[in-house]
Amino acid sequence: MGKMRTRNLVLGLVALVMVGSLTACDDGRAGAESAAKQLASSLAALDVGSLAVEGKDASAANDQLKAVFEGLDAKPSVQSGDVKLDGETATFPLNYSWNIGSAKWEYSSEATLKKSGDKWAVQWNPQLLAPELSDGETLSVKTVPAQRGQILGAGDAPIVQDRPVFRVGIDKTKLAADQADSAARAMAALLGLDVEEYAKQVGASGPQAFVEGIVLRAYTPEITEAKITAIPGGVSILDSMALAPTRTFARALLGSVGQASAEQIEKSNGALRAGDTTGTGGLQQKYDSLLRGKDGVEVVAKQEAKSEGETPASKVFFSSLPVPGTTLKTTLDLKLQQLAEETLAGVGPASAIVALKPSTGAVLAAASGPGSNGYNTAMLGQYAPGSTFKIVDSLALFRDGATPDSKVECTPTLTVDGRTFKNSEGYPESSLGSVTLRDAFAHSCNTAFINARDTVSQDQLESAAMALGVAVEAPKLGADAFLGSVPGAAEGTEHAASMIGQGKVLFSPLSAAIMAASVGNGAPVSPQLVLNPEAGNSSAAAAPTESGSAPSSSASVSAAPASPPSGKPITKEEAAALSDMMRAVVTSGHAGFLAQVPGAPVGAKTGTAEFGNEDPPKTHAWIVAVHGDLAVAVFVEDGGLGATTSGPLLKSFLTAAG
Repeated sequence: MGKMRTRNLVLGLVALVMVGSLTACDDGRAGAESAAKQLASSLAALDVGSLAVEGKDASAANDQLKAVFEGLDAKPSVQSGDVKLDGETATFPLNYSWNIGSAKWEYSSEATLKKSGDKWAVQWNPQLLAPELSDGETLSVKTVPAQRGQILGAGDAPIVQDRPVFRVGIDKTKLAADQADSAARAMAALLGLDVEEYAKQVGASGPQAFVEGIVLRAYTPEITEAKITAIPGGVSILDSMALAPTRTFARALLGSVGQASAEQIEKSNGALRAGDTTGTGGLQQKYDSLLRGKDGVEVVAKQEAKSEGETPASKVFFSSLPVPGTTLKTTLDLKLQQLAEETLAGVGPASAIVALKPSTGAVLAAASGPGSNGYNTAMLGQYAPGSTFKIVDSLALFRDGATPDSKVECTPTLTVDGRTFKNSEGYPESSLGSVTLRDAFAHSCNTAFINARDTVSQDQLESAAMALGVAVEAPKLGADAFLGSVPGAAEGTEHAASMIGQGKVLFSPLSAAIMAASVGNGAPVSPQLVLNPEAGNSSAAAAPTESGSAPSSSASVSAAPASPPSGKPITKEEAAALSDMMRAVVTSGHAGFLAQVPGAPVGAKTGTAEFGNEDPPKTHAWIVAVHGDLAVAVFVEDGGLGATTSGPLLKSFLTAAG
């Protein structure tokens, strides 16, 4: 009997629990929770037009929602929290999360639903959208710009830093509406802008706008302050801007800083917004996220002005402090970079000067001349190196048992598989016949080196190049570069052409300087430009060639070839023998003009490489040199002979460098 009572009691409890559960389910909680989630998702979509709303017309509530959040230029993530039910009233938190620039803004507001028939209606008020928001207020974002990181040169000398500039343009508050078009056209003519385009910009801007035409470092005889202000609405506003010492200083290498383009904003995945400053090209683009830092933001609410002329009150809802950009440290020597650019200033074709410090691999200068049209010829150019490659040939010959005093055969011409090779114009007859390797190197006898093709395989050439630090990875460089390409296999005329730095052998001026630096160092040199690349994305990827400015042989070759450093690097003894022959180029060869350079003795090698299909063919002009703890490569794309074109540029640079 006792057992039966107990069992009946348990069954009775189960029945009570079940009835209670049914009652709980029937109290409207499921409907309220569903309505809460629907409100959250509608707010996240910025559209509450389909909801049941009390306290405001649904379309008016929808208009207010859009107006309040329009200035944030984003959509929030909104989640509804636990619903508290009190009869036919349900309350719950709305948890908002916004990505505003690089900051995350999170807050909760309180929402109320009331049951109306079989529906739960939202009790509308502005505090649903943000606590303390009042009717008539709208939210907007103010950016607090981060200080952009500097780019420093050798010895932490600032390269890019804030420098004074003048922003010149039309201030539409300072002229009558009917003057805007004529003023814009006059300003465009003064500044050398596209007249129609600038007039269109001024016309499309609001009556309070300042429409910038140009940024000047300083006034010029053509553009003076008086001429600017003589135009109705013409103004010149003093400002500061992150700039290098001169307009052209290492521009192709460093890149520039300016307002983000629509394309850059689209590719940034939300990191950039309209009006943001960002890097374009060179190190400024490669390390942009490092240099840019993180802008701070303020979310402010503004109340509509109640009377004309009244300044609307505003209150701050959220703020985040800016994080300054990190400084990028480089090895660039400001004096040598400026000197290299001045040396190339009058050169018409694409050109470059690269200077390295052999003892450390530091890139001291990487200048591309005005004929490069903004392309980084110094580091990305891809050209046949011509007879400068005889440094590589000679190392391969040493490894096959030769010495600078070994005899080689220098003939006026040489035919390989039907193709005739010859020496350069004016080759001295006294250096024809059986001559020392040193003499053939000093006068750059093509036929002597091509004659050695059976002694030196293409594979040995590739190994010798790698032993000199060419066509191998440059893990310390920290910048995009082409580091040279020497095929490991070639036959017949192609192998013969490789012996004189033509065929498929390609160098950049940087890789030519690396080759010379490795001779000066007595060990392979690995170049270094950026001293703290680990702070940003330092992977060396081939930069896309730029239309109209890329070198003639600019095939897409990896900037960091897959080849690891050579297993048999150049030795001090091999480097001493090469230095001996490079010195002979100055003392008895055709670079005698370098004997007058003061200071340490100069060793050099010239190079001339034919390209194109013209008759006679155009030529690249090269010269590389070692002068104490300085290795330099000079290149002119369409330059005649290396000795007569690049040689004087090198002499001028070395003499002034001191």
